[in-house]
Amino acid sequence: MGLLHHFGHEDLLRCRFALSPLWETQEAVRTLKRPDRQGYHLPWLRGIRAAAAGLDLRPLWLLMPRRGHSTDFISPPPSGPGASFAEELALVRAADPAEAREDMRRSLACTPGALDSALGRYLLEDPARSVRELADLLERAWSALVEPHWPRLRALLEADVLFHSRRLAAGGLEALFDGLHPDLSWDSASLTLTIERPSPTHHERVLGGQGLLLMPSAFVWPQIAGGFDPPWQPTVVYAARGIGALWTPVRQDTPAALARRRGRARADVLCALEEPASTTALAHRLGLAPSTVSAHLRVLQDAGLLISARHGHQVRYERTPLAIALASGTPAA
Repeated sequence: MGLLHHFGHEDLLRCRFALSPLWETQEAVRTLKRPDRQGYHLPWLRGIRAAAAGLDLRPLWLLMPRRGHSTDFISPPPSGPGASFAEELALVRAADPAEAREDMRRSLACTPGALDSALGRYLLEDPARSVRELADLLERAWSALVEPHWPRLRALLEADVLFHSRRLAAGGLEALFDGLHPDLSWDSASLTLTIERPSPTHHERVLGGQGLLLMPSAFVWPQIAGGFDPPWQPTVVYAARGIGALWTPVRQDTPAALARRRGRARADVLCALEEPASTTALAHRLGLAPSTVSAHLRVLQDAGLLISARHGHQVRYERTPLAIALASGTPAA
């Protein structure tokens, strides 16, 4: 069985990407409970172990069943392509208590015994209180688990969006969907996008002109997520490219010839651009002030080693073929 998204002609023009720090937070929480998701994230797990020990994540875990409906209101699709965590959390806090109660009840029903457990009854008996407490818990989880690493995570997600945007521009929706996840299939005849699922549940949604929101995620691997019910924006969350190298330390072996030619600091900036990144992401990656990185980027761009493109409120830089050759130590022609 699967999850089907039925497109109309208007929906074909309204497919777009977004990043969600709130989604990464709730998926980071889920990853702590799921050993099958932890392989790529062991360095992160070691780094946050002490901070995670200070959080009681049981209320969130109870609303994230292994199979079935996960509570939507604690991780709604973002309202814009670059919403901040604070903006997303405000949507959680504004959840209607009656709707939140039904949302939680559906999730609890997917785990045997959860509805009758003490914690399950506590969540349902006063949904307004539960909305407040769950939002507070998500805020603490963000601060402890994700916020310190957000520049690195955001750089990965932005690079993924850039890659798939190019696929979309080159080959249309068929090329885009073909490369997102092996469980995702596109039928151009019926304009239907299907997520294959091992569970017996079957879910269909007519997009109705809203289009589809596509969100890369570092923590959702190896799965793909979808199925947000109205009134939420139809959304598919897929594993971002490059998570195998997400927690790899920045290379310290800047080629000596490049360092002599461009200076050590600028050479380090060039070598750090293995994926397109913004000034802020590079500054965090290299431990430098954004103003310093910005100055180096201008010099490198003037030298023909970088190109830049604006995406929303950010400018992302990537290396030219000549810069790739220099950074890899390959002699330039």
